[in-house]
Amino acid sequence: MRRILDFIIPLLVVVIVLFLVLPLPSQMLDVLIIINIAISTMILMITMSIGEALEFSIFPSLLLVTTLFRLGLNVSSTRLILSEGGDAGVVIKAFGTLITRGNIVIGILIFLIIVLIQFIVITKGAERVSEVAARFTLDAMPGKQMAIDADLSSGLITEADARIRRQKIQKEADFYGAMDGATKIVKGDAVMSLIITAINFIAGLIIGIVQGGNDLATVVSIYSIATIGDGLVSQLPSLMISTATGMIVTRSVSDGSLNTDVIGQFRAQPRAIIATGVILLLLAVFPGTPTIPLLLVGSALTIGGYWCEKKLGEEKHQEKIQEQQEQQPQPEIQAASETDFYKDINNVYSLLSVEPIEMEFGYSLIPLVDESSGGKLISRIVIFRRQYAQDMGVVIPSIRLHDGASLGTNEYVIKIRGEEVARGEILVDYYLALEPSNPTGEIDGIETIEPAYGIPSRWILPENKDMAEIYGYTVIAPLTVMLTHLTEVIKKHTYELLTRSETAQLVDHIKQTEPDLVEDAIKVISYAKLEKILKNLLKEGIPIKDLAIILETIVDASATMQDLDMITEQVRAALSRTITRRFCENGQLRVVTLDAEIEKKVLGALTKNEHGVYLALNPDIMQQIIGQLGEMRKKFNDLSQTPIVLTSQIIRVYLSRMIAQFYPDVYVLSFNEITSNVQIQAIGNIVMQQDKPS
Repeated sequence: MRRILDFIIPLLVVVIVLFLVLPLPSQMLDVLIIINIAISTMILMITMSIGEALEFSIFPSLLLVTTLFRLGLNVSSTRLILSEGGDAGVVIKAFGTLITRGNIVIGILIFLIIVLIQFIVITKGAERVSEVAARFTLDAMPGKQMAIDADLSSGLITEADARIRRQKIQKEADFYGAMDGATKIVKGDAVMSLIITAINFIAGLIIGIVQGGNDLATVVSIYSIATIGDGLVSQLPSLMISTATGMIVTRSVSDGSLNTDVIGQFRAQPRAIIATGVILLLLAVFPGTPTIPLLLVGSALTIGGYWCEKKLGEEKHQEKIQEQQEQQPQPEIQAASETDFYKDINNVYSLLSVEPIEMEFGYSLIPLVDESSGGKLISRIVIFRRQYAQDMGVVIPSIRLHDGASLGTNEYVIKIRGEEVARGEILVDYYLALEPSNPTGEIDGIETIEPAYGIPSRWILPENKDMAEIYGYTVIAPLTVMLTHLTEVIKKHTYELLTRSETAQLVDHIKQTEPDLVEDAIKVISYAKLEKILKNLLKEGIPIKDLAIILETIVDASATMQDLDMITEQVRAALSRTITRRFCENGQLRVVTLDAEIEKKVLGALTKNEHGVYLALNPDIMQQIIGQLGEMRKKFNDLSQTPIVLTSQIIRVYLSRMIAQFYPDVYVLSFNEITSNVQIQAIGNIVMQQDKPS
């Protein structure tokens, strides 16, 4: 029995299709016509009762089934009308008699009016509404997705809530897309009903006169009643389905059921109701007007309007009293309640949470963040998070954005794990102009330093923007200045944001496609050590997106070595294509190299103890390396390229740590990390300098 119930709808659809072929007795046709009217009425009532379209998401499919059902009944009734001399059951005869009322001409005209209302007004309108709803729903999808990402990044919703909202948006798009096509079915159904009605009448006349031998008046009377009745029992359900179609595609602008919305929104406009009632009462005074109906309706509207206005006034008064009560200060009660709250030691732990990333703003910068005021910082952060995940293979956690009472009005502070790491100041009503090396003209402005890269700049008025660009300045909007600073800070501190749980989540993600590899990796390395290796890579700007290669290399390297630094170097070599793409420009890599004597000195200074290997380099040699590198950095700045030192793999990590203490922006690469198809151009060589004779 259960299996039959599981296939009940598909079986019914098959039966409906058979109606087009198999003849039906008139008694069965009567029952099916009543069922068709009942189903159409039920669908119309549902569409007026739901709050949003997705509550009745089966409507497009149901529309197809009910249309097919109605056409099947039309074919069956046509077969009976033409084969049984106009007798197609009591339901069709009753509807035909009801509308003709003994006058066939009036009956035909009324029927044609109903058909035209259905075809021209309801069906055409529902089709247009569906097209517009589908187009605007699809156009609004990117904005809705960005809003969800913004709420997620600011911590207003959880990942699960975001997933549910994204699914809902996708379902809405699918639903309205399906409705756009489904309305074509409604239009086709209306056209087909007209054709079937014409066939019934014309073919009936021919059959009645030629085969039946009846006179014209009798034939017209018999077949007109049957044709009109058949058309009416078909058009009424079709009219209700068309109305339901128009209803369901307009639910996106409603807050509740149609009944609730109509009563609530009319009740909210009592003055319009009163004005209408007064106008009708004034019309009743004029001679020749229907006085009694105007007085009845006008009085009812006027009394009803006054009653609604009185109720609205009482509700607003109650709301005002409630707001005043809520706004009354109750310091003693609040203090007592706060004290009681923190009496529970478990509640004190809520004060210990540390946000991964925070950004505090001065008062004048809030409009850049507040979306209700047109602020776009959150949406820009969402775009950055997506792009950064694609580039680096790590997901930036949610950023807590809030105002800072202790900050200046134009200041902002960026914090990593509760501690300040960067600070800046921007002028909202100005543009930041980055000074070129050789400007062709001078522009007035407030001198400052660009916060992300430390470039000399000046804040200029908007009216000077075009002139500054002509002079060679790079002009940046305040929001872009702040966002660039934030993103550069995040890039610099990404390795600090990678946690043990995030590492486990990355592994779980790759496990879906590489389960055997993950199983082997977990056997040879713990999550703690894997986290350390990933942090080593991120700290030097190496993407960890290809986690499969990273894990595979770790498994292979762990068989012969246990030093995490050396394993990291093996991983870097395996990621040579990624590193080359990261630093190479136009097939060329401009670098600073180390003299063989310098490399030998660095290699000889490697010292091992129980904590691992460290570099104990002679201070004079260290000073020579740092001094020469400082001079060569200027060449990279002139070329607008990232400073890179190229050395051997065995000393790379230790040399990189030493240089990072003085020049954090300099990257140290090894020959093993550069692919063979790259042209390496040395723009400098660090050499061992001989001591000058005294």
